[in-house]
Amino acid sequence: MTDRPTRRGASRYNKTPPSRKSQSHWFRNSFIILIGIGAFFLFTYLGYLDYYVRTQFEGKRWAIPAHVYGNPVELYAGRSLSAEKFENLLEMLHYRKDSELAAEGTYFRNGGQISVKTRTFTFWDQPDPQPGVAMRVDFSESGIAGITDLTNNQNLAIARMDPVQIGSFYPTIKEDRILIKLEEAPELLIKGLLASEDRDFYDHFGVSLRGILRAMVANIQAGDMVQGGSTITQQLVKNFYLTSERKLTRKMKEALMALILEYRYSKNEILEAYLNEIYLGQDGASAVHGFGLASQFYFGGPLKDLSLEQMASLVALVRGPSEYNPRRFPERALQRRNLVLDEMAAQEYITEAEATAAKARPLAVIENTHRSANRYPAFLDLVKRQLKQDYREEDLTSEGLRIFTTLDTQIQDTLEETIKRKLPQLEKQPKARDLESAVVVTRRDSGEIAALASGRDDSSAGFNRALDAVRPIGSLIKPVIYLTALQYPRRYTITTPVSDSAIFVKGDNGNNWSPKNYDNREHGTVGLHTALAKSYNLATVRVGMDIGVGRIAKTLKDLGVDRKVELYPSFLLGAAQLSPIEVTQMYQTLAGDGFLTPIKGIKAVVSASGERLQSYPYTVRQTVDPSSTYILNTILQEVMHAGTGAAAYSVFPQDYGLVGKTGTTNDAKDSWFAGFTGDYLSVVWVGRDDNKPAGLTGATGALPVWTAFMRQISKQPVNLTPPDNIKIVRIDPYSGLLAPPDCPYGKTYPYIAGSEPTAYSACGNPVFEQDRPWFEEFFPQSE
Repeated sequence: MTDRPTRRGASRYNKTPPSRKSQSHWFRNSFIILIGIGAFFLFTYLGYLDYYVRTQFEGKRWAIPAHVYGNPVELYAGRSLSAEKFENLLEMLHYRKDSELAAEGTYFRNGGQISVKTRTFTFWDQPDPQPGVAMRVDFSESGIAGITDLTNNQNLAIARMDPVQIGSFYPTIKEDRILIKLEEAPELLIKGLLASEDRDFYDHFGVSLRGILRAMVANIQAGDMVQGGSTITQQLVKNFYLTSERKLTRKMKEALMALILEYRYSKNEILEAYLNEIYLGQDGASAVHGFGLASQFYFGGPLKDLSLEQMASLVALVRGPSEYNPRRFPERALQRRNLVLDEMAAQEYITEAEATAAKARPLAVIENTHRSANRYPAFLDLVKRQLKQDYREEDLTSEGLRIFTTLDTQIQDTLEETIKRKLPQLEKQPKARDLESAVVVTRRDSGEIAALASGRDDSSAGFNRALDAVRPIGSLIKPVIYLTALQYPRRYTITTPVSDSAIFVKGDNGNNWSPKNYDNREHGTVGLHTALAKSYNLATVRVGMDIGVGRIAKTLKDLGVDRKVELYPSFLLGAAQLSPIEVTQMYQTLAGDGFLTPIKGIKAVVSASGERLQSYPYTVRQTVDPSSTYILNTILQEVMHAGTGAAAYSVFPQDYGLVGKTGTTNDAKDSWFAGFTGDYLSVVWVGRDDNKPAGLTGATGALPVWTAFMRQISKQPVNLTPPDNIKIVRIDPYSGLLAPPDCPYGKTYPYIAGSEPTAYSACGNPVFEQDRPWFEEFFPQSE
């Protein structure tokens, strides 16, 4: 029993040390375990990389912004377009001057003749692309005299230019590109890339050790970085998947992903992706990716039209778009371009003679035109709002949609220039300070928005006054009141006598209302047409109260205004608040003779592949009696000849038939004018953002802007066509009765058949008209 502690102690302190063999076995097992763990993590990581590479490469590779285009310009003999304005259009389209017309998108001018080779373009309303055509446009003092097809020397009846790109809707990361297929890439561009960037592209598996060694030798010999060691596959990985940070771990990840790409996809698939992904410059806040867009950005044309030296310039950018930017560093870019040409010659892709000739030519890049800039942010805001009714935000910023709009860029530029010129002139008046303006312009026949301005500086995004500035409209509501009255011809006709005398309206809760005329006078009994032409408040309120505010509100809705209005008596004098675009819709229906045409800014939406996704056709429906509308419009012509809008005829021909109405709100805080010619309608608002008085009436603020602008764009006078049930009769304006054949005071007025007077007057004896006849008062009136 006494030996147990001894044995126990011996086993504790006198163990035999492990043998070298057992230690080696332990280390070998540990090493195997570590290798297994490392292999597990490596293969797991490679599996993740493989999944990531395939998901990105096979899924939605690029978020392509939606490109927005203006309305295409159509050329035809007789069009009022000067040679200067046509040349300005060509510059906006980034056409290059070339007396040879060697490629599409080129032109040259010779006095009153401009020769141009248009671009092939796919429009929304044509199944096939419209081919480019070489033509000569001859100009005279009045506009286009004729168009000649230069290929067959035949006259062209009409020619359609490709539209101006006015903006884009970008994703969060502002990248842009024009996708091309590999077969669309010029052979010389591919050869330039292979010679300069990756000679062994079709021989390596994503990483080229031979290429790395060759680049090291070439760089040492040159004393500079003249070659890179990264393959095209590695460059694609860096651009498509990774950042440009300089770390060993990133470089290792790049190599692994390059090997995966080469294993999963063919060389041609990799090369096509590279052509579309490679970063080649910066256009303001937008990155320029791919050779398709770079060709447009630097040379103003598609890849297929580029010369050898231009393609070499694009290849030169691969090494460093900032360092070899041909606009900022032309000498450096020229040197790099020539090196690319030498490498192409060394690989026998081109001859030495071709390289020498190409190196002798200049860079010939176009001016930086900021192609991706949204030049008209207020209009683009309208377009985006209309599109959101049918498309999600991500569709607009990633699917490469092509959106064709109604904007006329030349009219838009004219509008912006007019506002910038006229507002400082208006500010010379005592209270007119810090003025702003909003204008909406439509084509009278279709309701298409030709131009839109939201302020005196319309070049930057911000509060869109044209869409969102909801202001009292003043006397612009009066045509709605009289239109409603005229729909009851047994009670109201164009010459019905109405009383312009004081009226007291008792309101709820003691809120009584006693309106006044602008001149604080009463004008007695006047004809209905005179009450509107002179914008008499008292007569208007009497007519409105007789007809009923509810009926007038219904007419407003029939004219296309959906906004809910308060049915108070003050509504009759313009207390209702509307935005400029809502006022435009209202007057568009009047300009359409009582037929409602929803105003719109979009023609069609086309997918990146050319499929027509959405069209916005011309729609029209009758909502207001055309006969009443016709009579109203004749009164609004009287407004322009003898009422508050008469100042417009200081610049328009007297027979132009202008139709319009001024509007002024309390304390002259808002100045409005809405009117149309034969071809265009426009609504102008002038006022202050702080809602302080501007000291301007409709006649002294908005009307001068409207007149100056419309005189520049309108080419057609107004010719109102009476409906079949309108009867034109000769009236004695002093009595409102039929004028005898020998009465010298007779004036013709329109009536809905059956509502015209039947009795003859004693010529010249006044019955109800206490003012002079309206046609004797050819001077402007204030409201």
